[in-house]
Amino acid sequence: MSALEQAILTWIHLVSAAIWVGGSLFIGIVFSPLLKTMTNSIEERMQIMIRVGRRFNKIAVPSLIILMATGLYSSHMLLGKPELLVATSYGTFLIIKIILVIALIIIYAIHVRVIRKDIEEKIMSNQMPEPQIQKLRKKIIILGEITVMLSVAILFFASLLDAGV
Repeated sequence: MSALEQAILTWIHLVSAAIWVGGSLFIGIVFSPLLKTMTNSIEERMQIMIRVGRRFNKIAVPSLIILMATGLYSSHMLLGKPELLVATSYGTFLIIKIILVIALIIIYAIHVRVIRKDIEEKIMSNQMPEPQIQKLRKKIIILGEITVMLSVAILFFASLLDAGV
């Protein structure tokens, strides 16, 4: 692969990471706390968060897929040589990053399962009792926090790989 092709691949990978991680951090650190100041109603906050989540997922999920595809493509040479994966720090960091990505996918799948379409519809039509919404909200917050922590950890390991540590 030429230097220009590698640069374009890295750029696509970084833009996708910015969308996925940046968007997740924005929702958790900026939007969610701001939402508390907009309304006291937990139902309204959940309804707004569902709308934001749906919209974010339209760009976040493709970004995550692109991240994984470009990451796998960038590391395919090393992945084809298993002895290098365990014999080098680069290989060890790559294995850790892959494990973190798998964990991220699992947590994201659980998040999607927890707030599936029928649950969203109940919330949007005010057909879910507040205690149930509170319980659901706690699960969503925990899953979101884990998603952000995993995403930031993955970025850290990406920087280690990029630095050739």
